[in-house]
Amino acid sequence: MKNIRKSYFIGQPNELEILHGIDLTVWPGEFVAIVGESGSGKSTLMNILGVLDKPTSGTYRMDGVDIHAAADDDLAEIRNSKIGFVFQTYNLIGRQSAQKNMELPMLYAGVPGPERARRAKEWLERVGMADRARHQPNELSGGQKQRVAIARAMVNNPALILADEPTGALDSETSRVVMDLFHEMHEKYHKTIVLITHNTALAEECQRVLTLHDGRIVAQRKGSGVRGTL
Repeated sequence: MKNIRKSYFIGQPNELEILHGIDLTVWPGEFVAIVGESGSGKSTLMNILGVLDKPTSGTYRMDGVDIHAAADDDLAEIRNSKIGFVFQTYNLIGRQSAQKNMELPMLYAGVPGPERARRAKEWLERVGMADRARHQPNELSGGQKQRVAIARAMVNNPALILADEPTGALDSETSRVVMDLFHEMHEKYHKTIVLITHNTALAEECQRVLTLHDGRIVAQRKGSGVRGTL
């Protein structure tokens, strides 16, 4: 990202600029944390990183693609094949089993039914949720839902995982389990991970920590890069 700006109500008297010239490079295989208070622009930045929204100005290139200039169909393909999303609210579909929730991104990607079922089962096993495959979200705890969400983010083998406050609704013990899963995705599967969090202890476990304040990156430092105890 170079000089990324994002404004709303453009050209109106109440025009509001949220991001004021963000310069950010994330390298393949990095585990990066972005921290900042509410209102600092973290979610806006995450939406642009995840190609859910476009910047008002500036340049964003992902894997050689100019996101600002890309067609909507190309952006949809990037979102579905190159990015895995994990949210604080899990974003699981109610009245659908964990297995069916896992299969949905693969359905959008055109993966055949038998392969969808195989991959979903495989990833549920990897996150310790194989015995909950037939359970619906309302039958799962918060930590179980987030484990399903992380597995779902992995099924299309994305290059990048974006996690927006993934432990925000979880207690410390469950947060540890979820954070350990992110470490496993990074270490074992070599995923690039960008983690947005209020939790400074979690941020410290990442390789690099960026601080966002009032729409600007105001600090950058190395993290420990190792698992903590919380």
